[in-house]
Amino acid sequence: MRQPPEAVAVRPARRGDLDRVIAIDAAVTGLPKRSYWLSVYRRYSGAGRVGRYFLVADSVGEVRGFIIGDVRDWEFGSPPCGWVFAIDVEPRFRVAGIGTRLLAAICANFRRAGVFKVRTILAHDNTLILSFFRSQGMMAAPFIPLEMDIEV
Repeated sequence: MRQPPEAVAVRPARRGDLDRVIAIDAAVTGLPKRSYWLSVYRRYSGAGRVGRYFLVADSVGEVRGFIIGDVRDWEFGSPPCGWVFAIDVEPRFRVAGIGTRLLAAICANFRRAGVFKVRTILAHDNTLILSFFRSQGMMAAPFIPLEMDIEV
């Protein structure tokens, strides 16, 4: 059963939303990362977190999705921009426009913070989220992610 997009309110996350956020993330990743999400909530929620955003999509009192990001200044030599580092929607609600509303809401916060570009990084084989971001107008950026294993 899907809720129409009109029935969705995007708002700042509350402590009571964490169980649903953890459940949505665990349904997608297979890992219930409670301590991780508690840490994210502490860093990104509440008053005084200028430039940090943890938003949820609330439909009839139930969290159906979330998005988290922040404004980063001069990272990698880039002028200030918004970064989205987490977004997910409960699988059975994915075609209801909730992800689009979440991304629009965080972008509105980024604009109010004075930035006009949004970036993200994702796994090259995550075709679902890649398709979503492309459908929202995102495209390849001027940065190339690099990594290496650190030997023990």
